[in-house]
Amino acid sequence: MNKGRRTAVAVAALVAAGSTVLVAPAASAVGATATRAADTCPTGWGSLPKRATDASAAPHTLTGIRTGRHDCYDRMVLDVGGGTDKLTYSVEYVSAFRQDPSGTVVPVAGGAILDIHVGAAAYDVDTGKPTYPGRPGKALPGVDLTGYRTFRDTRFGSSFEGVTQVGLGVRARLPFRVLRLSDRLVVDVAHTW
Repeated sequence: MNKGRRTAVAVAALVAAGSTVLVAPAASAVGATATRAADTCPTGWGSLPKRATDASAAPHTLTGIRTGRHDCYDRMVLDVGGGTDKLTYSVEYVSAFRQDPSGTVVPVAGGAILDIHVGAAAYDVDTGKPTYPGRPGKALPGVDLTGYRTFRDTRFGSSFEGVTQVGLGVRARLPFRVLRLSDRLVVDVAHTW
């Protein structure tokens, strides 16, 4: 019995036994998934600055920065602790990444740069002991952007007076959104317009 006939007999036996069998060429399944993902990607985020401030917000401490890849966007998460109020933040595209408070230009690779400020110190405000190991002007420790569609580079700016600054190099000036929770700040940058 040839291979094609054996496969047909096996499928017929499964159907007769009451199993559901879906047969589709691999290329068609991948194409359909990609089309569905493109059709369901969010739009309307825009590329204008996004900010939230609260003068009465309790101090937060930056404890980690991580990234992730999704079907429609790349994501950066800044983990914080210590505060119970929502975070203050400012995220915007800039022509050059300037380190706070010195104004020193820090090179960031990519077609566009997001300047991210979060109301969380990268150190314990009481002891001065670092809570996040970022070094000014250097890539974010533990963040590997290999294989990302939108993210290109990261740089730690500074942590000054309870605010931490991060530079995020992206492929182009693409739409982004910011989600804030009491324990993290999330920055999503879309793969396309």
